[in-house]
Order: sequence, then C-alpha cells, then structure tokens
Amino acid sequence: MKPSHIEHIGIAVINLEDAISFYEKVLGLTCYNIEEVPDQKVRTAFFMVGQTKIELLESTDPEGPIGKFIQKKGEGIHHIAFSVEKIEEQLMHASKLGITLIDCKPRKGAEGLDIAFLHPKATSGVLIELCENKTHLTG
Repeated sequence: MKPSHIEHIGIAVINLEDAISFYEKVLGLTCYNIEEVPDQKVRTAFFMVGQTKIELLESTDPEGPIGKFIQKKGEGIHHIAFSVEKIEEQLMHASKLGITLIDCKPRKGAEGLDIAFLHPKATSGVLIELCENKTHLTG
C-alpha cells in the first residue's frame, strides 16, 4: 500500500459553527465546504492547509460514531485519512496482513470519496481511513 498523500485529518467537534469560527478567525483558513453525511450521522466542514485538508466532524446523533467518540474521549483528532488508488485491493492486502478492517468494502464518504476504515487496535491506536477519489479517474 503506497498512499499518495494525507487526504485529510478528521477532528471531532461538539459544535461545528464554533469550530469553523476558530479555524477562520484565529488560523485565517477558509471553510470551503459544509456537508452532511446522513448514513454516518455527521456534518462535516473542510479547510485546505497546503495540500492537506482538515475535516471537522460534528455528530448529528449521539449514537453515531462521532457522538460516541466525543462521549468517550472528548473533542480532538479522530482519524488520519490517506489517499490511495484501488481501495478494494488495498483493503484485501491489509486483511491478508492480519489488519482488522472496520469496512470490508468501501462506502461513500464526504466529498464523494470512496472510504474505508482500518481498526485502531491494528494500527497502534490511530483510526486510519483510506480514501479514493474515483471521480478524477473517470473524468
């Protein structure tokens, strides 16, 4: 598996608007996209920092993954996402190496990316997200 770059760093927040305000007013960044991903029970906001994105994640349901994360650990870094090609093959490769997968098959994430997560118990405690942007491959 050879990621091409860090696609984004996901940060769990309690209040998306407050967090956006901090990133814009204090860090001088511009939020370029706010999106809800209903099946993941989350609202997201994106910022570019060089070639890497920051993704703020606000839970829309306390029983969703971000809601549970915040209840357990509070606000903070939730995951690191790597951009890969042929995500299905990367998942099979990781599985063959004994890495526990959260997602055996990719699913749709924010910004139209195909995404899948590797379990943090198999990655030194860091939730790793694999992302593939198939729209740039097909036109």
